[in-house]
Amino acid sequence: MKSHELLHEVFETGNAKQIAEDLGVSISLVYKWGEPPEQGSGTANPLDRIDGLLRSTNDPRIVQWICHQAGGFFVRNPTMAKPGAYAVIPATNRIVQEFADMLGVIASAALDNSISPAEAEKIRSGWEDLKAVTERFVTSCEQGNFEDITGI
Repeated sequence: MKSHELLHEVFETGNAKQIAEDLGVSISLVYKWGEPPEQGSGTANPLDRIDGLLRSTNDPRIVQWICHQAGGFFVRNPTMAKPGAYAVIPATNRIVQEFADMLGVIASAALDNSISPAEAEKIRSGWEDLKAVTERFVTSCEQGNFEDITGI
């Protein structure tokens, strides 16, 4: 789906006037964002601008931040070397090790029976890493391909 198509659908179910007011832009601009670029104002819609920013910086923290704002998290799709390649044991060991590392961070932080903001941040970082590794592992399971162990 193209960005303008998604925005068009969003604006059909949302209140375009309220969106314009919330963003401090004109309602006509909001509607133009939902049009194909060749029919629009010549101004890139917010999704295309984010895409351009991602392509320019190649920094996944932008997507991670957006996903966090929406209550979720970002996990890259794994790259698979060869369909049908199997290395299940190493991949399983990697996910178990990530989980053990996460538990170690929690146990260390809880030693004094309190969690500092810095420790909480370290726990959050470990948790995000574990979720990413687990998602890549599950995707590998679905595809039956564990060749790219470093990606898992």
